[in-house]
Amino acid sequence: MYRIGTYKETDRMSDLICENYSMLLVMSRFGIALGFGDRTIGEVCRAAGVDTRTFLAVVNLVLSGEGAPAADLAFSVASLIDYLHNSHDYFLDFRLPGIRSELAGALGGGDISVAILRYFDEYVAEVQRHMRYEEEVVFPYVRALVAGGRAEGYSIGIFRRQHDQVEARLTELRDIIIRYYPGGSTNELNAALFDIFSCAHDLAAHNRVEDELFVPAIEALERKERGRKP
Repeated sequence: MYRIGTYKETDRMSDLICENYSMLLVMSRFGIALGFGDRTIGEVCRAAGVDTRTFLAVVNLVLSGEGAPAADLAFSVASLIDYLHNSHDYFLDFRLPGIRSELAGALGGGDISVAILRYFDEYVAEVQRHMRYEEEVVFPYVRALVAGGRAEGYSIGIFRRQHDQVEARLTELRDIIIRYYPGGSTNELNAALFDIFSCAHDLAAHNRVEDELFVPAIEALERKERGRKP
């Protein structure tokens, strides 16, 4: 039975994972390994060198789908950036290439199959551009801000205004295959579709973490930095 509520650092990590198996992805992106026995979330995070508040902020947001109140934004921005960076690596180096391989193996020949794979490749290129911008522009800006730098000419508001929902086109591809692919239902194609559903859901959760945790925290840092200016 799923528990969709607020987890605390005194809850057991094994309970979190067994009750919500998708949290395996969150755990791995924080660099937390399996084999933690009956230790609590706080004990496991401290042993792995992970900021517990940041881990719980992400876990509870992803599970509830609700943003954190402003008072709950006291987590480690540096730890959250590490989580987001590892998420990018997961999508670009593992998840999306895996789905591409599944689709190529499941689809038959013909123009429709070629068009589906071309659509997917264009989508992946779009996600790469999106995440490369964060890696090359947003994260360095935020790291400098955390370190006390006074970067001029940029603000997290620029990122917020142009931040798009990268899962949308993947959802469109899913619907195209379900409604119009004439090759029939096979175990291979259904497995690829299942992974597309799962990946779109995971990407939507990734966006929520950025929009509802990352951006508000950086806006708070910017306000503090402006208050220090002479």
